[in-house]
Amino acid sequence: MIQPFNSRFLTPTKTFRRLSVLLAIHDSSQISQHKMARITHLSSSMVNNYVKELQEEGLIRVSGNTNRTQTYHLTSSGRDLLLSLLLSYSTEIIQLYGGVKRELAKRLQGMHEEGIRTVVLFGAAETAEVVLAAIKETPLTVTAVVDSDFSKQGKVFSGFTVQRPERLSQIAADAVVITSFAKQEEIHDFVRQVVGERLEVVRLSDL
Repeated sequence: MIQPFNSRFLTPTKTFRRLSVLLAIHDSSQISQHKMARITHLSSSMVNNYVKELQEEGLIRVSGNTNRTQTYHLTSSGRDLLLSLLLSYSTEIIQLYGGVKRELAKRLQGMHEEGIRTVVLFGAAETAEVVLAAIKETPLTVTAVVDSDFSKQGKVFSGFTVQRPERLSQIAADAVVITSFAKQEEIHDFVRQVVGERLEVVRLSDL
């Protein structure tokens, strides 16, 4: 199921909330308003207001007489609006992603200017994907990706086989970039124990 992301920084607009409700109905016509509220992170009363509004606009049909028997269906106009909102939403996310990538590339370029040529990424998750994309805009080269999560080790991540962090002492590189925002200090201390002063250790927050 597609879900709009939960953000601590971007205030949801009315358009965003309408998209959330339309998506919830698109994914399950049997959904209750209580569950719709939980999925969309809205109050039950707000969901009820949006459902009434969308119904009055001819974007959804509501069948059934009680909360237990009611089902919700997108009309043809509702499906068209959902697609239009999804495209607009995706465009904004791509623009935000592009801005973050450009800013990271600028900061990573600074590492190259300081003499760093090759890096290992610590953390095989979404943030690392953004860092990898940003590094392609710089002369830096990624030699490996490591992660302490056993379930990720040995699996392919963006073209790299994820290795155990303990292998850092055997990997040729000039620096380790910690791409995880969680437990950065703990990871930093661990990397220092493994590689000593042989490699630079850089947190994203240091860039």
